[in-house]
Amino acid sequence: MINIIKTLNQYVRFPLLLASLLFLTGIIQFFLMVKDIEGEQYDIKLFQLSPETIRSTKTIEDTEKTESDREKIASEVKPVYTFSPDIAKNQAAIISSTFDYIIEVQKTINKEKSKSKKDIEKEEQIKNLRNKLDEISTNGQTVRLTGQEISTLLAQNEEDLIKTRDTLTSIITKSLSEPIRQEQVSDEKASVEKIVRGSYTIPESIQSIAITLARTSIVETEKKDNKLTKERIEQEKANVDPTRILQGQIIVQEGQLIDREVYHQLEITGMLSNQQSKKPIVGLGLFIFLQMAFFYVAFYNWKADKKLKTRNLIITMIVYLTSIIVMELLNLVSSDFDVTIGFLFPAAVVPMLIRVLVNERIALLTTIMTAAVGGIVFQEGYSSVMQMEVSLYIIFSGFASIYFMRNAKKRSSVMTTSLYVAAVNIAFIAFYLLLSQSNYEVRELAYYLLAAIVSAILSGALMLGLLPFIESAFGLLSTYRLIELSNPNHPLLKKILVETPGTYHHSVMVANLADAACEAIGADGLLARVGCYYHDIGKTKRPGFFVENQMSGINPHDQLPPNTSKDIIIAHVEDGVKILEQHKMPKEIVDIARQHHGTSLVKFFYFKEKENNPDVEESAFRYAGPKPQTKEIAIISVADSVEAAVRSMKNPTSEGIRQLVHNIVQDKLLDGQFDECDLSIRELKTAERVFCETLNGTFHSRIEYPKPK
Repeated sequence: MINIIKTLNQYVRFPLLLASLLFLTGIIQFFLMVKDIEGEQYDIKLFQLSPETIRSTKTIEDTEKTESDREKIASEVKPVYTFSPDIAKNQAAIISSTFDYIIEVQKTINKEKSKSKKDIEKEEQIKNLRNKLDEISTNGQTVRLTGQEISTLLAQNEEDLIKTRDTLTSIITKSLSEPIRQEQVSDEKASVEKIVRGSYTIPESIQSIAITLARTSIVETEKKDNKLTKERIEQEKANVDPTRILQGQIIVQEGQLIDREVYHQLEITGMLSNQQSKKPIVGLGLFIFLQMAFFYVAFYNWKADKKLKTRNLIITMIVYLTSIIVMELLNLVSSDFDVTIGFLFPAAVVPMLIRVLVNERIALLTTIMTAAVGGIVFQEGYSSVMQMEVSLYIIFSGFASIYFMRNAKKRSSVMTTSLYVAAVNIAFIAFYLLLSQSNYEVRELAYYLLAAIVSAILSGALMLGLLPFIESAFGLLSTYRLIELSNPNHPLLKKILVETPGTYHHSVMVANLADAACEAIGADGLLARVGCYYHDIGKTKRPGFFVENQMSGINPHDQLPPNTSKDIIIAHVEDGVKILEQHKMPKEIVDIARQHHGTSLVKFFYFKEKENNPDVEESAFRYAGPKPQTKEIAIISVADSVEAAVRSMKNPTSEGIRQLVHNIVQDKLLDGQFDECDLSIRELKTAERVFCETLNGTFHSRIEYPKPK
């Protein structure tokens, strides 16, 4: 796996690599989950007997039935009619105006003395009168009288005309004061005619004319209001509740005939085998796309080394997909139980692993994504989209594990964290059971309690069991592994302490310096500390040739030529690498031992040799390298030189220490020892300040106590 990551980093740009790996993850996730969104379907034909009791898996509106009910209601709505009281006044006014015109013409004709002139005037007035009568109309009704009828009216005396006028207007007003619809007009005309015929105030000679005028005046006074009728129909249709098939509702009982109505309900709920919808598949694809998009943004914006990001991405995706596989395996047996099987899922194992192997931010994101997947995978047959209680359970369990893992400094602390997670699981399940307001048997309550505990304990056990394999496969050095390596009882640390006590003390001092400086610049302080413990283990091969171990004051280099001394000093790097590799120490620790001197010059023996041989090549007195490749190793290289230099000062002062540290940093910087790592000048200055503060605390001036008398 390490070689695969190295190859990918070498030949593929990270954005493309990130997109490709997430695309592959999304495809695998899609095929793992596609069965979870298909729903239950039945191979059923019309008019056969149902092989089992079928319930609706979702709530859906039966639009066809709803529309049918609304149309039925609309057909039963009675039209809205509007009564117009002004029609009676208008029709009565027409009758009154007609007789007034007759009386007026009659007076005009009677003014003429000559009979011939009267006849001429009468003809002229009749013609004008007919034109006037034609103009009098309302509601489409026009007063139409023949010439003979007009002549007959003109022949009546004024008193009879007035009586007839008043009688007719009274009859019409009274008749039209009541609502009359179109279909009632004929009956009302007959009724009015009967009243006119029985009236004693209307002369016999003009009774037929009066009947004609009366019948013509009868019109509908209550008309259908199409607008109000339409509004009432729409209101009544809106009041009809939609016909819904509810989630969990029994559509058909076992052995019941599948009639057209039942078949229609199965059809609209998508439960027929010949109706597989593509919508859930598209929805699942969109869901996975959103998840991968969040992962893409998280890793793309992560300010870290490309190699580190690639490794962590692969670890995250493997853990994420493995969790989905575990969910699917659990879901296979869910149909055999009446309880929520999802509560058995070891929800905390994913955030635990990601928290230790990657970082907390990615662990939080992965927890949320896993919870979303869990809600879909563990959905029961009657939940619409997601089983929300399972999703929330995974989130609470995961967040609890991340929070309590912050204080876990060794592997044994993982099980303590699991107990805290178990308590959170129990609290959440109690909340779920109480909120559901259902009655549970003792057997069910025992299951839920056991599920909460098993989920938490299993998460811790899986984390401890899987962590070594993942560390080995990816060459990872977790916090727990580093803490184990820092144990003074480790065989190699015991070897350093026993065989080279001076080197052991030096390593501890360098570790303090490097740890503080790395924490200040945001590097891995724990890795730097543990690496310092082992960085000089090569000195155990020839301990007496290193000044910190020369307790007797005898320096064997005084008897050796500079070339030989140089070889012994430089050899401790390679000797240390061999010892660490033999004990299968993590690569990061081996790299610290190999690179902590970089290609720096062994100055003391170089200048000593130069006194005898001015032509000596400087490269012969340099360490083999390589130069520090990481910030941690660069800081360790400075701390190693600084600690040794300050320890050799006779009277260390704050200013003296500051100047010495600055000179060492500048010397390594100008020598190009930091060229192959991403340590910035600002970070170097920060580390320099921390070194001075730490060293001032270690080598402070001591108070001289008075001697006893």
